[in-house]
Amino acid sequence: MDKRKMMAKRPRVDNLRGPISNGPMQSRPLVALLDGRDCSIEMPILKDVATVAFCDAQSTSEIHEKVLNEAVGALMWHTIILTKEDLEKFKTLRIIVRIGSGVDNIDVKAAGELGIAVCNVPGYGVEEVADTTLCLILNLYRRTYWLANMVREGKKFTGPEQVREAAQGCARIRGDTLGIVGLGRIGSAVALRAKAFGFNVIFYDPYLPDGIEKSLGLTRVYTLQDLLFQSDCVSLHCTLNEHNHHLINEFTIKQMRPGAFLVNTARGGLVDDDALATALKQGRIRAAALDVHENEPYNVFTGPLKEAPNLLCTPHAAFYSDASATELREMAASEIRRAIMGRIPECLRNCVNKEYFLGPGAYPEGTVSPAGVNGGYYQGGALPVQQAHSTTPHEAPHTVAPSAAPPTPQPQPPTGPVIPPHALDPSHQLSYQVYQTKAIEGFSLEHLSSRNQE
Repeated sequence: MDKRKMMAKRPRVDNLRGPISNGPMQSRPLVALLDGRDCSIEMPILKDVATVAFCDAQSTSEIHEKVLNEAVGALMWHTIILTKEDLEKFKTLRIIVRIGSGVDNIDVKAAGELGIAVCNVPGYGVEEVADTTLCLILNLYRRTYWLANMVREGKKFTGPEQVREAAQGCARIRGDTLGIVGLGRIGSAVALRAKAFGFNVIFYDPYLPDGIEKSLGLTRVYTLQDLLFQSDCVSLHCTLNEHNHHLINEFTIKQMRPGAFLVNTARGGLVDDDALATALKQGRIRAAALDVHENEPYNVFTGPLKEAPNLLCTPHAAFYSDASATELREMAASEIRRAIMGRIPECLRNCVNKEYFLGPGAYPEGTVSPAGVNGGYYQGGALPVQQAHSTTPHEAPHTVAPSAAPPTPQPQPPTGPVIPPHALDPSHQLSYQVYQTKAIEGFSLEHLSSRNQE
């Protein structure tokens, strides 16, 4: 008996978005960078399998109709928010990749129910955020930030009395207890670094199995209250969700040791700014360092923290180094590439909403899920995949089994800058510009935005 006849039929899924039909290069899958314009790193990874556009938008109202109607993949930073209503505006979207680790600016449940996979990049910038966290902790303990500003402002230190006055609040690190909330990749890296400085490190993470503390040589506590009560410095490294919004608030601050330090390099929504401002003014918290803020970009002249003393703020930059920025964008683009080349969500490495994807029970046991964003465009042997001419490492395309039918010729990439024909018409709504770098010279990048371009 033919084995194919024995396989269960694929179930009908009403909310599955249609595949992208086969066709020439201009009909390839459209991938859009929603809230940015620099695609110089992503282009070498995607240019042979997709058309790439950038929107430079702050909200979906600024995204061009072409993207809303045709984009099957989207890349996004943390400056745009996608609610259920925003997601419903996209007609063919199948995958969103957050260029970062947090996905609190995307309604992942609604996306999954709409058949849109949401992915993040959890492995990038671990060293950078951990190093920045230690840098902030050291600044709080040794007050180097404030002392450096005094020197810059011309303060004269003529003797030990002036030093004592200016450096009041400096503390010795060895023997103090650092409490880490969330012992994931970054939390673990911070813990190992902190031990080298002489901290006693404790952590609270209800999602980890027993024994993790033994492998890292740390002390585990099983309630947040215990961690706050025992810690001389509290560092936050957990994700933001509906259960821990304003985890540090008026009530939990009262559970902290008087004069403790607070550091947040995770998510701004974990801290209630009003409660923190009051605690800093009252001296209940000796000093705080925040790299993330509930309202970004952070404005030092507005909000409850504008007059708070002993506060060190940085602009959500802990993740950044030249190396981590490149790594982050390469990993995000590679996830989009996997989606185009394979099947969603099976081929994805960091899909965060599989539990909601296409609803529960969409794929009964023993059945096969639909094809990827391209409907098998690169899998059925109809079109061979051309290798990307790139110096950027990425995953090699899937090999295609030879077909009895002769393959359809693949259109060759352009040899010079391409300006779409309708871009020459000044009355056309779309604005285009040729975007070139050494890595992608000879390829064009569409700028698709509803805003008038300067």
